[in-house]
Amino acid sequence: MSNGTHSQLETKRLTLRPMLESDFEALHLIFTDPKVMACFGVDLFTREQMRHWLQRNLDHQREFGYGLFSVVLKETGDLIGDCGLEQMDVNGVQVAELGYDFCSEFWNQGYATEAATAVKDYAFNVLKLPMLISLIRVGNLASKRVAEKVGMTLDEEYIRYGNRYWKYSIKNA
Repeated sequence: MSNGTHSQLETKRLTLRPMLESDFEALHLIFTDPKVMACFGVDLFTREQMRHWLQRNLDHQREFGYGLFSVVLKETGDLIGDCGLEQMDVNGVQVAELGYDFCSEFWNQGYATEAATAVKDYAFNVLKLPMLISLIRVGNLASKRVAEKVGMTLDEEYIRYGNRYWKYSIKNA
């Protein structure tokens, strides 16, 4: 459990800081981006769904002392995505999932890989987590490439809530 002093991560182009309630509008832009939501195969988020999503992440941050970071572009100060860790139950085992969501205008510029690499290093070197997974909707080739670039390998195809995912993982050396 944490007293709210979460780590902030820095990369060459990005600042990853703990998510805040005040990030609502910027995050809602991501989850109402048709290209982003097509990757998940779900409808654009309503404000109510976004509030629920954000609250769930804030609760996770409080409970575990880490969660999804808000990803801010240093050059402009704009929030362009989220990237971080979420504890989840996969086949009855608690594991940390490395996940990321970025505004589509910032795709294919290496930002997701840059952020995911920083989060992986934080998970292994600071939090000392034994392993990370990523669940990626089957067909989401961009996310698959990010997982592979941070050193993950494909374990299996996995069904979760009726959807097919690729389950990638990496162990802490």
